Amino acid sequence: MTDVSLHPASAAARRLDMDSDEAKARIRRRYRSEARFRSYGLIAIVITAIFLVILITDILIKGLPAFTQHSITVDVPVTSEKADPSGDRSEMSLRLGDYNGMVRDAVKGVLGVDGRIASRNVGAILSSGSGDSLRAAVAADPSVIGTTIKTQALLADEADLYFKGTGTDISRTEGKGEVTPSAVEKDVTLTGTPGAFDAVATVARDIIAERLRVLNARIALYENSPEQSLRDRAAGMKEEAAKLDALVSGQTAELPFDSRMPSQLIAVNGGLVKVNQVAGDTVTGEALVPLKSIDTSDWKRITYETAESDRQISDIQVAYLDQMNEMGLVSSGFNTRFFTAGDSREPELAGIRGALVGSILTLAVTLALCLPIGVMAAVYLEEFASKNWFTDIIEININNLAAVPSIVFGLLGLAVFLNFFGFPRSAPFVGGLVLALLVLPTIIIASRAALRAVPPSIKEAALGVGASHQQAIFHHVLPLAMPGIMTGTIIGMAHALGETAPLLMIGMVAFIVDVPTGFSDSATVLPVQIFLWSDLPEAAFKQKTAAAIIVLLMVLFAMNGFAIWLRKRFERRW
Repeated sequence: MTDVSLHPASAAARRLDMDSDEAKARIRRRYRSEARFRSYGLIAIVITAIFLVILITDILIKGLPAFTQHSITVDVPVTSEKADPSGDRSEMSLRLGDYNGMVRDAVKGVLGVDGRIASRNVGAILSSGSGDSLRAAVAADPSVIGTTIKTQALLADEADLYFKGTGTDISRTEGKGEVTPSAVEKDVTLTGTPGAFDAVATVARDIIAERLRVLNARIALYENSPEQSLRDRAAGMKEEAAKLDALVSGQTAELPFDSRMPSQLIAVNGGLVKVNQVAGDTVTGEALVPLKSIDTSDWKRITYETAESDRQISDIQVAYLDQMNEMGLVSSGFNTRFFTAGDSREPELAGIRGALVGSILTLAVTLALCLPIGVMAAVYLEEFASKNWFTDIIEININNLAAVPSIVFGLLGLAVFLNFFGFPRSAPFVGGLVLALLVLPTIIIASRAALRAVPPSIKEAALGVGASHQQAIFHHVLPLAMPGIMTGTIIGMAHALGETAPLLMIGMVAFIVDVPTGFSDSATVLPVQIFLWSDLPEAAFKQKTAAAIIVLLMVLFAMNGFAIWLRKRFERRW
């Protein structure tokens, strides 16, 4: 007999003790514990959501600008000398034409500038592929040679980033009084009415005063240093401090502007003069954009807030871009080249098409290998294999392989597929083999779980009506388990799509410009392309990196979403 039957009174007392202080205290502790557990879970979910939102927001802010690209629309005279250097109108001759030069000359004509320095600066704001549209138009219709056609010229990455807001802020202020220029180009002296350039001088004096303050603080620090070298350095700094003090106090009439100061420009008579020095009512500088005349006229002060030394694009290039923008020549559109071009050393010409095709070819090899092998292995282990020590070892190793770091599979592929079998490096075929080894344990485990989820009565019913064991499995159990198998396979393929480390080991980190056309061609994949771009110093490649991450995440979300839909669509409740 049990304790309850021997001591019914005590058992009932234990069950019904709900009113004592001790029982109520236990209940309160239990409720508080449950409330804490729920709050911990809620806090964990909120923290995870916050980090996820921050991550996605940061990627979107950095990557979305890469999906647009700026270009200029300009009328280009197509000369026979540059478009058809051989003079025979052959395809090769037309392909070798100097189309970038024709576009550059057309832009110089629009800006009204000439000379070697102007050519260099105009060439710097134009992409090395600025003549591609013109080349395509001439190749399609050689009869346009000798005429003027309107074409879109792609801007260089620095110019593109400038229009996306990463160059410098520009402020414009109406000038006081009138100014008279001494020349229309090169070195220009502007003479203004009394007090005309006081605001310009104030900018220079304030910046010099701040430099003097920092320099004096450094001198005081070095003079009190126990090291003789620092004290000697402080003595040398005093000479520079004296010069700055003379500028601030007005002992020196001329106030200089250098590349570490916000650039001050004077817009007058259709031109633009960069201020190099201001002295009273006189400014001396360099004409970035030639003036149309030397007549006395109103003027405007333009300030490039970011110092020239702190940005990638020079003052004269900003002036050219700003002038073309005011003319309405600059336009922005969707960056189709990002999806249609391969990799490039020039950020504005780089695209992900090669990486996308390489990823598709690599995953095709992975799927063709791991799906049939994984499903057959799962069916055999779950339904046909004898339960003994040998199959136990196989199952343990499959579970262990699913947890092995991915780079180990890359080392295995390097040793076996490249060094032993001699397969080509950086080929989608080899990448697919390596990723198949990586994904195979996951697919086997998922397939076995799907087979176990089918009720045993299905197989027993098939056997009861005379079906063989093989027929019961392949005609009844496997079709019912297929939705779970496909879900596991899609998730495994999404895992393979995001892998980088094993592919680096087999050489898929190479710089690949051409789009692969076969399984043995040199190729790269999207995660490796992201890795390559993230290591480059250009700011435009940082945007390309974030944009490629957005594309990769969209593909992964689509694959996982399809797996969820597939599970919901074909899921059966037994």
